[in-house]
Amino acid sequence: MNDVMKGKEKLMEALRKYGVVIVKEDGKYVYTESDYCVEIENASLFKLSQDGYVIAPYDNLDELCEMIKMG
Repeated sequence: MNDVMKGKEKLMEALRKYGVVIVKEDGKYVYTESDYCVEIENASLFKLSQDGYVIAPYDNLDELCEMIKMG
């Protein structure tokens, strides 16, 4: 399993744990509620964007999920 797939597995688990609604999956991109897009860089780095604008990179999935839940 490559790094992106490992990262996607970890991300999906964290999103479910936080109750984040997943709208669509497309390769290394996961689209969630509030028009957020999470790009999986590798197994431990994720880039959060909204409406095409990068918000921040995250290496902590709890912080990423909390940001999405804040909307």
